[in-house]
Amino acid sequence: MATELKKRDVVIIGLGAAGGVAALPLARAGLDVVGLEAGTWLNVDDFAPDELSNNVRGWPQAVQKANREIPTQRPTASSPYSPRLAVHPTMNGVGGTTLHYWGQSWRLNPWDFKVMSETRRRYGASRIPRGSTVEDWPFGLDELEPYYDVVEREIGVSGKAGNISGRIDRGGNIFEGPRRREYPMPALRGTEFTEIMAGAARKLGWHAFPGPAAIASETYDGRAACAYHGFCARGGCHIRAKSSTAVTTIPKAQQTKRLEVVTEATVTRLDVDGNGRVSGVTYLKGGTEYFQPASVVLLASYTYENVRLLLLSRSSAYPNGLSNNHGQVGRHYFSHCQTAAVTALFPRDLNNWYGLPAQGVAVDNWADDNFDHAGLDFIGGGNLWVYSDRRPIAAANMNTFGRVPRWGSAWKAFVRENADRWNTAYLQKTTLPYEDNYLDLDPEVKDPLGMPVIRMTADYKENEHRIAAFIQDRMTEWYTAAGAVTVQRAPVGTMAPSTHAYGGTRMGDNAETNVVDRWGFSHEAPNLGILGASVMGTSGARNPTLTAQALAWRTADYLVKNWRNLS
Repeated sequence: MATELKKRDVVIIGLGAAGGVAALPLARAGLDVVGLEAGTWLNVDDFAPDELSNNVRGWPQAVQKANREIPTQRPTASSPYSPRLAVHPTMNGVGGTTLHYWGQSWRLNPWDFKVMSETRRRYGASRIPRGSTVEDWPFGLDELEPYYDVVEREIGVSGKAGNISGRIDRGGNIFEGPRRREYPMPALRGTEFTEIMAGAARKLGWHAFPGPAAIASETYDGRAACAYHGFCARGGCHIRAKSSTAVTTIPKAQQTKRLEVVTEATVTRLDVDGNGRVSGVTYLKGGTEYFQPASVVLLASYTYENVRLLLLSRSSAYPNGLSNNHGQVGRHYFSHCQTAAVTALFPRDLNNWYGLPAQGVAVDNWADDNFDHAGLDFIGGGNLWVYSDRRPIAAANMNTFGRVPRWGSAWKAFVRENADRWNTAYLQKTTLPYEDNYLDLDPEVKDPLGMPVIRMTADYKENEHRIAAFIQDRMTEWYTAAGAVTVQRAPVGTMAPSTHAYGGTRMGDNAETNVVDRWGFSHEAPNLGILGASVMGTSGARNPTLTAQALAWRTADYLVKNWRNLS
């Protein structure tokens, strides 16, 4: 029988990007908050710049709870399973995946909130891809902008604004929606290579600009500025320049004395009372089962685990899973089309042996609806991103562009000459939800506790494939203009577990097609809030983290202002 603990005002499940942000406004408001985190605290000693450990062996991801519950995947309900990943893309730990993510911190564009209505207005209803379940968000960018602003300041984001209250600054992204003020820190510095790429973009008539990053470009809130040493991809920052919630919002919340952090707490279910309200959370720690009662529960354990915990939390009030009486939990799932990369070979060294993936140059001319789609056979687009990042093992595994075998003396000579002469672009492309893309519980594969893991039934559709081909064409133009001697395109592949996973608990005013309302609270269990990209219905051509964090702050702010009604 579970040990029952003292009742708290709010329980947050997961202290990563979203939960770690929501804790701060709640604690500042004086609410009694406990954060349940499956991982542990990590410190500077855990963040050695070690490519073998971080990128090859998957530490610390490989020792996390998440790695013992990697989702299974199949493209369609009638397809065989795809090979299962060896390492989960996300991780557990105080700070979650913000510990080892790249740190790109993009806002969505105005179009991303109104894909359905804007597509119909500009091109006609027939342009919505067949089978897509895309809906407009229940609000626009203007309503989320204040929360973007506060999060950028609380965690520390560097960048260059391109649209301050309608005033366009060509030093930043001229396509972005209006923002109230400049970033709290200047953009990360460029490199010789990113400057060459920016110049090539200008020759093409495109607009190049530095991207925003949750990385300190100068001393900020007592944290050191970035040292540009690299090893940031899937690695932690040992000087605390990366603006993880573990070194920003969570410590600030703890300073109020209103947040308790419980680590190594594996949540197994959310409990409900006879009225269908959430009564608390059951979790395991050190082999002991605990029940944590709470007035309000905020589920912030990332898209896959958010859906899994809801489906596992069956009761007489919710026989098909918590907040799933309308059958919407797991629906409208998709992950960002980050595949279909383009790799280029140059005739000279690029000097990319230092730097980080969030340090680069972007082109947004072909993102979202920034260009006329009237003569095209798709909607949406992609962000072109070129960055400075090179590590020895990755360099040795470089693409040989079909010029030499993948082994032997000719291969060694090729790598010796070209290890610093290639670059792979990061191309994020619009992805839409579809009726036959969804998440459910795997009927056979279990985690060590005997609970089913999440199963993905999902694949990219024609619209995403057409975007990919178009964006690869644009990236090829860009590399060629910068002097590349050859390029190679990667295939789209299939939709796999990703750090850019959306939907499954979508937000919207209609309870028949969405799990949570416009404030992030369940349509069915009114004291249950859901945080993270699982509530997002569109991706745009952007990383989800900053948007998920802005939504989390907005949900927490709404909870504070409506405490009596929600608790």
